[in-house]
Amino acid sequence: MTLKKTLLASVIGAAMTTAVLPSVASAETSLRMAYDADPVSLDIHEQLSGGILQLSHMTFDPLVRWNKDLSFEPRLATGWEQVDDTTMRMTLRDDVEFHSGNAFSAEDVVWTVERLKRSPDFKAIFEPIESVTAIDDTTVEFKTTKPYPLLLNLATYVFPMDSAFYSGTDEDGDPKDEIVKNGNSYASSHLSGTGPYVVTERQQGVRIAFERFDDYWDEESPGNVDEIVMTPISENATRVAALLSGDVDFIAPVPPNDLERVREDDSVQLVTMSGTRIILFHMNQERVEAFQDPKVRQAFAYAINQEGIADRLMKGFATPAAQFSPEGYAGHVESLEPRYDLEKAKQLMAEAGFEDGFEITMMAPNNRYVNDAKIAQAVAAMLARINVTVDLKTLPKAQYWGEYDDRVADMMMIGWHADTEDSANFHEYLTACPDADSGAGQYNAGNYCNPELDKLVAEANLEVDLEKRAEMLQQVEQALYDDAAFVPLHWQDLAWASASNVDIEPVLNVMNFPYLGDLVITDE
Repeated sequence: MTLKKTLLASVIGAAMTTAVLPSVASAETSLRMAYDADPVSLDIHEQLSGGILQLSHMTFDPLVRWNKDLSFEPRLATGWEQVDDTTMRMTLRDDVEFHSGNAFSAEDVVWTVERLKRSPDFKAIFEPIESVTAIDDTTVEFKTTKPYPLLLNLATYVFPMDSAFYSGTDEDGDPKDEIVKNGNSYASSHLSGTGPYVVTERQQGVRIAFERFDDYWDEESPGNVDEIVMTPISENATRVAALLSGDVDFIAPVPPNDLERVREDDSVQLVTMSGTRIILFHMNQERVEAFQDPKVRQAFAYAINQEGIADRLMKGFATPAAQFSPEGYAGHVESLEPRYDLEKAKQLMAEAGFEDGFEITMMAPNNRYVNDAKIAQAVAAMLARINVTVDLKTLPKAQYWGEYDDRVADMMMIGWHADTEDSANFHEYLTACPDADSGAGQYNAGNYCNPELDKLVAEANLEVDLEKRAEMLQQVEQALYDDAAFVPLHWQDLAWASASNVDIEPVLNVMNFPYLGDLVITDE
């Protein structure tokens, strides 16, 4: 089979059990992997999520990508120059082809950024970019509306798409570049990237298969995996059992309850890292009038025992949080600590006139974050101690995000990793005043709004003095804490495991975007 011309194979085969995976045929080196869920779409601009970004690194290449030390590594961009305060010029590789056989050029970068700027999920972080211009085939120029200190950070999320492949209309007359949230579109089921792998088969929720792209540009990559089959296994115990029995070669995540079990098995290896993904609950002020009172929101924050959740449910595999920013981020405030105090929570509820409590609905996923459903159950039980009756519903990730977008519950869980590895990103998406036109507050299911904080973040994003910028972002974190804008739970640690001959450690990172194109499998 010539992979250069391979796009998306027809969906074939009957449904199979998720516990045991079939061997991959006719491949020199193959990887059988199991994640807790599969990507919701093949359109990498449909949803800003970990699953989509993992897919992006398998099937596309970014302009630049993060190293383990959070420095920038050239990929499709070979170099860059800051021409002036608002202009950056990038030089691009001239030896890259898309899976379709089309040649990659600067025009594809322009087309991709323009599409990102109209994606509901991405347009907020790309709002600072005023224009992108192709100077010639291998030179592209970015202009920002004002000085912007995070342009290279944004470039890690520009995975140039095949503009010729995605142009025109499909057989139904719909634009091929249409972005359809949680629906069907040409881009959600067809893919042509520059990355190391081509999608050859996809059965949503059952199996997705990849084969290495024959004409992949990165000839220096050590990667030697010819074929990958990824099967979603949502049940933690089943996923771990599949690895320990040899039915799969690589799993993520490893649940806290099974860390020791995996660590003690000589046939597999465990890799863990401190995480930067915050797990939190929003309190919807438009659905529940009581949430408009800061005392009620503060009461909820005091009622929830983050340290207990981290210790008992997460088995210590999490860091209790009182703010968005983990240690090491510019906005991190060292003095902010979790504030569990049940008596204080009851006092605040009484002062707000809700001593007898009230009823709310709560929703959380049950296969997206580590122990997400159990965490939601624990939070609901803790709120019962301040007379809040919780009607909890948990859903699989594939169904949950549509409900989240529609804000269907009074409290909703979300986890967030700052896409720019910067504190401002948390506020821009999770607590900024919601604005559909700009994309601000895209995931602000609490409908919290503080225009002064939005202004402060906007000013920080123009500040090139990094020390001053950090002070501004710390002010934002302190204000969100004082206002109890949301209920932070913990930063989720990361854990992966593989067969002993699968060298996963070099391709893993704190962003949880494994660079599987560089994965090496050795002979046993």
